[in-house]
Amino acid sequence: MMQPRPMPPFELLEPADRNPDRRQALAQRTLPETLGSHRAAARHYQPDAGLVDAVNVALAVGAPLLLTGEPGTGKTQVAHYLAWYFEVELFSLYVRSSTTAEDLLYHFDAVAYLHAASDPANRGQIPGKAVFIDKGPLWLAYEAGGPTVVLIDEIDKAPRDFPNDLLNVLDQHEFVVPELKQKVNRGEQPPPVVVITSNSERRLPEPFLRRCIFHHIEFTEELLRRAVAARGGDFPNLPDDVREAAIQRFLELRGREVRKKPATAELLVWLTVLAARGWVDARKLTHCPLIDLPALSTLLKDRDDVAVLR
Repeated sequence: MMQPRPMPPFELLEPADRNPDRRQALAQRTLPETLGSHRAAARHYQPDAGLVDAVNVALAVGAPLLLTGEPGTGKTQVAHYLAWYFEVELFSLYVRSSTTAEDLLYHFDAVAYLHAASDPANRGQIPGKAVFIDKGPLWLAYEAGGPTVVLIDEIDKAPRDFPNDLLNVLDQHEFVVPELKQKVNRGEQPPPVVVITSNSERRLPEPFLRRCIFHHIEFTEELLRRAVAARGGDFPNLPDDVREAAIQRFLELRGREVRKKPATAELLVWLTVLAARGWVDARKLTHCPLIDLPALSTLLKDRDDVAVLR
């Protein structure tokens, strides 16, 4: 019986060659540990001198650290890096357009409480309100019993009042839970390290900015090369000349008038894909038109930007 030909590790989908082995290959595929995992990538993060200074200032005065920069430059990764570096727990709030200050503190499920109160099966024995409270990241950080890191990610997505609603809590590290008639604070332990990120989609209120230590992570070639060197384990079999050619084409692409410029995160994914394909030639990579770059879908995420290259 003829054995099916070995499948290249990258080409899991090949429409002309559908066979049962492809299901097994799909199940057994391995992904770089650091892709899609801030925690796994934390040990590879390379902060520059300016960021290190801003972190130390924030730690010295107990103020939130506000990080801005274009998407993909590693703002969120800073919180995971600090949690890894200091070996402390990280509590995160990923902000949405409906996020309120209470989401950072706690959530009281009033609907479930009313249902319990009106349920005849309880026979008048209504559970205490504490049963219907989910503690938020900041409350959990206060209860951790030691240093912690709290991440408030993409604060600029929140409603306009959200930053101002946090002012007193992040300044005094204390808030009241009316449902329990209880005051929650950090006690005798130092305040958590609060890292706040923003993509600068809108300007934050001045009173909020005054209470933060600010640092802008600017995309530079030096930042890019440090990140590539640190994450080389994701693409160990990529020849040096191919890696250098890829970096140069990436920088060339960023120099074009595209709306969504690829950042460090996209380059790391692209290099991982080039390594997985295994057949990329440095000379071809250097001389092909930008529109013909292999796996261009990892770099450009907007059809108008693709049209610009055409």
